[in-house]
Amino acid sequence: MAAMDPDPARTPDLERGGGVPPGSTPPETAQTSGLSAPEPSTSHHFPGTGVVAIIVTIVLVVLFTAAALGIIVSMI
Repeated sequence: MAAMDPDPARTPDLERGGGVPPGSTPPETAQTSGLSAPEPSTSHHFPGTGVVAIIVTIVLVVLFTAAALGIIVSMI
């Protein structure tokens, strides 16, 4: 495994200032990974469309139940 920062005096083909001549491979350095862009902040509130969807669902269930009970009562 290569050192994090190799000694420039002991690195072959390394020119003054840290460059390398054409055709040479620069010294290998350990890589660190991370996010390429800042992660968006997450919100801690329920979206308005979700609230509307829940309300519509509840209304439909109530209407279906009322219709089902109406049919059952009319058959008696």
